[in-house]
Amino acid sequence: MTTLFVSQPNFERHATPAGHPERADRIRAIEQELTLPQFDGLLRRDAPSADLALASLVHGPRYLERLRDARPAEGLGQIDGDTFVSSRSLDAIATGLGGALAALDAVIMGEADNAFCAIRPPGHHAEIETPMGFCLINTIAIVAREAQRKYGADRVAIVDFDVHHGNGTQDIFKDDPSVFYASSHQMPLYPGTGHPGETGVGNILNVALPPDSDGAMMRAAYQHQILPNLTEFVPDIILISAGFDAHQRDPLAQLNWTGGDFAWITARLMEIAEARCGNRIVSLLEGGYDLKGLANGAAAHVGMLMDGALGNLDD
Repeated sequence: MTTLFVSQPNFERHATPAGHPERADRIRAIEQELTLPQFDGLLRRDAPSADLALASLVHGPRYLERLRDARPAEGLGQIDGDTFVSSRSLDAIATGLGGALAALDAVIMGEADNAFCAIRPPGHHAEIETPMGFCLINTIAIVAREAQRKYGADRVAIVDFDVHHGNGTQDIFKDDPSVFYASSHQMPLYPGTGHPGETGVGNILNVALPPDSDGAMMRAAYQHQILPNLTEFVPDIILISAGFDAHQRDPLAQLNWTGGDFAWITARLMEIAEARCGNRIVSLLEGGYDLKGLANGAAAHVGMLMDGALGNLDD
């Protein structure tokens, strides 16, 4: 497998208050972990900047204007109780989007089999009209639309294993049968959406996991629900909202996954990508707020993307 790792050179430009869980150190932790010798085979690229006008593919016409209005000349502006925008945040989200779109280009054009993008801030909580939950734009939703608009993908699948439900991604695609969205998430937990009864037009699959559950329950949920439905959807490309806050170390949730669980999910998604869409996977960082847990989960995910040893993974 050829795996592209896209990093965001200006990740520090999006500032958050001291003590905020979504902080620049998250990217540093991942980048440091991926300097280990086992990752020498990664194809590495810095993210370019993208045109934020592409946000109009998934957000309302005044969405960017709202972000610009909230952006201060210096210091921090606040959108809601935990979502902040700083003077250079729009530069950061443009580069994060550019990195995700560069990864899409590389995978679709065959330069890489799959890709992982270490970008911030996360995006899956950003709804059609509302930035929220640390998220300013819904990057993965824009990538899905570009896969359709630029490359003619008929069927795009988004699998979200962040511990929090991706209410924004669901909001954007709930009426669109050309995009399949599957989420495994802790319930109850922020943002309070993601009940299994929320099915869109048959294209939304929500799997709620109880607090204090472990990887065994997650694996059963994927084997019996998410993976069969994803296989039946026959996607042209699989996009992953890769949050690592289901890790047992994470302070914002109560699931007990390990690095092996993230590797297992990755392997299973790779099996479907190999069978259904020419290995094409693009993965974007979402959550993960304990630095050691984040680095552990991301390393397991990227290591599996590189290795491609699908078989029976039990560790």
